[in-house]
Amino acid sequence: MTDQRLSFKDMCAKFDVTPRTLRYYEYIELLQPEREGRSRFYGPKEVARMTLILRGRKFGFQLEDIRQWLLIYENEGTQAQMRAWIELADRQLSELDEQRKQLDDAITELQTLRNDTAKTLDG
Repeated sequence: MTDQRLSFKDMCAKFDVTPRTLRYYEYIELLQPEREGRSRFYGPKEVARMTLILRGRKFGFQLEDIRQWLLIYENEGTQAQMRAWIELADRQLSELDEQRKQLDDAITELQTLRNDTAKTLDG
């Protein structure tokens, strides 16, 4: 086989994830490494999938959404996957915007409380 494969340990190191995380991604069928005896090997496809998984996690996507999105590519192809991605991204952008509003409100409230408390000490 000419494609470079990564061992389990190398995959953990490359993506800075714990062995437990990698095993869990396999358990929920996000990754499907090749097995040779008890050893696992990850080819370019699995490396690409891991890149997408971690990118999705960075943006706050649930693992089940990521799994479904990856399945769309396998079952329906690139165009269907891109359409699904747009829907997921729109939904996540809306959720992140709401979280930002809540965070802005909390910051404003905390700043006001902090300033009022400081005035009490000064006065």
